[in-house]
Amino acid sequence: MAQLTLPANSKVKPGKRFPAEAGATEMRVFKIYRWDPDTAENPRIDSYEVDLAQCGPMVLDALIKIKNEIDATLTFRRSCREGVCGSCAMNIDGTNTLACTMHTRAVKGEVRIYPLPHRPVVKDLVPDLSTAYAQLASIEPWLKTETAAPARERLQSPEERAKLDGLWECILCFCCQTACPSYWWNDDRYLGPAILLQAYRWIADSRDEHTGERLDNLEDPFRLYRCHTIMNCTKTCPKSLNPAKAIAEIKKLMVVRR
Repeated sequence: MAQLTLPANSKVKPGKRFPAEAGATEMRVFKIYRWDPDTAENPRIDSYEVDLAQCGPMVLDALIKIKNEIDATLTFRRSCREGVCGSCAMNIDGTNTLACTMHTRAVKGEVRIYPLPHRPVVKDLVPDLSTAYAQLASIEPWLKTETAAPARERLQSPEERAKLDGLWECILCFCCQTACPSYWWNDDRYLGPAILLQAYRWIADSRDEHTGERLDNLEDPFRLYRCHTIMNCTKTCPKSLNPAKAIAEIKKLMVVRR
């Protein structure tokens, strides 16, 4: 049997332990991935003991408590704390999700937290999403029209507007993107579920007048067709959206227009 080994400098090692203060009544251990590019050290897993009785209910609350009261060097992204901005996306207990909407008590035992997988790490829990944002720009995610702008807004019927439900709610947290095996191995050419859902959001918009051009942009063996309907994207989406369905709808449109 083949033996796969990691480069020596990428092997994750045990890290520091930060015990809870005396008198903790509801202690939970958080094991968090740590890596600092400014040092020559390997990644490590630090353990923090947090008293949940003195902390908010969400995983993000615990991370903020750790940073504010225990270890100020811990680095992560966060903003809205309402599941709207997508900044605090990370891998918690083996699932890509949002730290601000993940209840700590929903995790059994130790809470293991890693950055979104299969992306370069900037530092600690911060992934490099430059590739995904460049791919987003490539689909031109804005309304494109040829007709003159009306005096007021461009109108839609309720039925036309309903076609955008399940699409506009995407917050670009990239939980789905980084859960997709096809994207792991082909991120330089395959757009991935988050970007394709965004592409379909504009294709499905009755006000957009560049549908053909948008489909031409996706007509490629890799940009669209590397999706193999594994469904990891739909399973992991913290907004309960269905990127796999959006991708299937694009493929159907490709067939219809031939």
